[in-house]
Amino acid sequence: MDTPLNASASTAGGLISGSTFEVPPYQREYSWREDEVREFFEDIQRSLDSDSYFLGLIILTDEDGRKKIVDGQQRVVTLTLLASALYHEAKKRGRSALAERLNADFLTSINYETDGSDPRVILTDSADNETLQHIVRTGEVPAQNPGNGDSVSLEICKSYNFLVKELHEDLKPDPFKRLGKWTEFITNKLYFAVFVHPSPSSAYQVFEVINTRGKDLTTADLLKNFIISQVPQNQRGEVYERWKRVADSFQNDGTNSFVQYIRHVVTVQSGHILPKDLFSFLASRSEHSTRVAPAPLALIEMLEARLPLYLQMIDPSLPGPADEHALAVFRALNRLNVINVRPLMMAMTGAADTDEGLNQLLRLVVRRIVVGNLGTGNIERRFAEAARKVAENAQWVEALTDLDDLSPDRIFFIDRLSKRSLNKGVLGFLRNTILAENIAPDNYYFTHFIIPKSLKNHPDFEEGELAFWGNTIGNTFLSMEETRADGGDDWKTFQEKMFPLAAPNELLADLSAFDKWNADSIREMGLMLADKAAEVWYD
Repeated sequence: MDTPLNASASTAGGLISGSTFEVPPYQREYSWREDEVREFFEDIQRSLDSDSYFLGLIILTDEDGRKKIVDGQQRVVTLTLLASALYHEAKKRGRSALAERLNADFLTSINYETDGSDPRVILTDSADNETLQHIVRTGEVPAQNPGNGDSVSLEICKSYNFLVKELHEDLKPDPFKRLGKWTEFITNKLYFAVFVHPSPSSAYQVFEVINTRGKDLTTADLLKNFIISQVPQNQRGEVYERWKRVADSFQNDGTNSFVQYIRHVVTVQSGHILPKDLFSFLASRSEHSTRVAPAPLALIEMLEARLPLYLQMIDPSLPGPADEHALAVFRALNRLNVINVRPLMMAMTGAADTDEGLNQLLRLVVRRIVVGNLGTGNIERRFAEAARKVAENAQWVEALTDLDDLSPDRIFFIDRLSKRSLNKGVLGFLRNTILAENIAPDNYYFTHFIIPKSLKNHPDFEEGELAFWGNTIGNTFLSMEETRADGGDDWKTFQEKMFPLAAPNELLADLSAFDKWNADSIREMGLMLADKAAEVWYD
C-alpha cells in the first residue's frame, strides 16, 4: 500500500544530509547556463543576512533507499556545485571543521559496509555524473579529452567555474567570516518545499504534467497544492475549481500577477508580507510577529470576494463594484504605474467616504513621486500596514494621517517639480491634471518634449543645459496627436507644426510669449506649471 503524499518544508542541509539523491533516467541532463547560475548565486548572496530564503519546490520519490529527484534537479546540482566550491575553499584556508560539515551535509555520506564514502547526489547521465564527482573530489573541473568530448559535461564545468570565481570575489573582504556565513546560510536558512510522492508511477505523472506545461511549478502552484492539501478530502474538488476560477482571471497577466493578487489580499488582513515569504506565511512555517495567516478556506473566500474590485484596479474598463470616481483614481494610478497601494485601496473600499479617502491617497502618491521615491520596501511596508489598520477600524482617516510624513510641503513640491527630471509618463500625467484642473482627468492627451534632450549641440542651449532641463515639466507640451509633426526642432517650427494640434486648454498664450526656447524659457515655464500643479494637488 502506498504511503500518503507528504508535503513539508526543509532546510537544504537537513534535506540533503538525510539521504542519497539520484536523478532518474527520464530527467534531462544538467542544462543551466550562466544567466541562471548567476541569478541563483546572486539571489542567495543578497539573502545572506536574512532569516531564510526559499529555493522553491523539489519533488521526490522513494525508491531502493534513495530519493529520486522528479523535479528540482538543476537547483540541487547547482547547490552541490556551490557547496563543493565552499568546501574546497574552506580546506585551502584551514577551516577543517567547516569543510567537514559541508562535506557531510552536501557532498558525501559514509558507506557503513565498506567504510568508504558515497556521493550525496548521483546523476544518471554518465558525463554529468563523472564531471560532478570529479569536482566534488578535487575542487577542479576535469580536463576535456579532445578525442572524447562527451566524457565531460561542459555546462557543469562552466557553472562550477563561474561559482568559484564569484565566491572568490565575495570572500575577499573577510574570508574567514564569509565562509562561516555562507555555510550556515545554505545549511540552516536555505529552504526547499519538499513533496515526496508515494510511488514511481505517481512521480512520472507529476513529471509529465510539469513538462507538458513547459515550466517548473510556480509559487501559485505551490500555494494551490498546499491549500488543497489542507482541506478535507471531500471538499478538494470544489476548492480546486474555486481556486482555478480565481487563477484563470489572471491568465492574460501571467502567474506573477496572480501571486501578487494573493499577497495583496493577505496584506489587507495581515499586514506586509514579502513576496519570498508568502508561502511560508500561509503555510504557517515561519514566525511573523503576532500576525495570523488566514485558514485555507478563508483565503479562498477572501480571494473570491475581492477579485472583481482588484480586476477593476488592473483594468478600469471591466465591470465591478467600483464607482466612476474610484475608476478614475485607478486609471490615474495605472498611468503612474503605482501598484503597491492596491491593498490600501481594497481596504478603503469597505470604509466610509471612500471617494475622499481615494482622493487623499492619490494626492499623497503624486506628491511623493514628485519629490522622492515611492518604490522603496519601507514605503510599501507602511502602505501595507495602513491597509491592515483601515481594514481593522473600518475608517481610513487615522491610517492616512500616519503617512503624512511622506507628503512634502507645498513649497518643496513646487521647487522640485519645476526643475526635476521625471519620466515622460509622470510628466504627461501631471500636465494633463494641470490642464483639466483635476487630480483624475476624464481624458488624457499625448505628451511631447518641445526640444528633445537627445538633440546634441542645439544652438539655443549651452553645453549641458538641455541634458539638465530636457525632461522637466517646463519642456512639455500636450497634443491631440501621438506622433510629432514632421519638421525641424527649432522653436519657430514647433509653434507652426504643433500649436494647431494642441490639446484643449493647452497654455498656448503663455508659450507664445517666448521669443526663443532655451533653458531660461523652460525654467520660467516650469515654475509656472509647478505652481499650477500645486493648485491641483494641494488646494
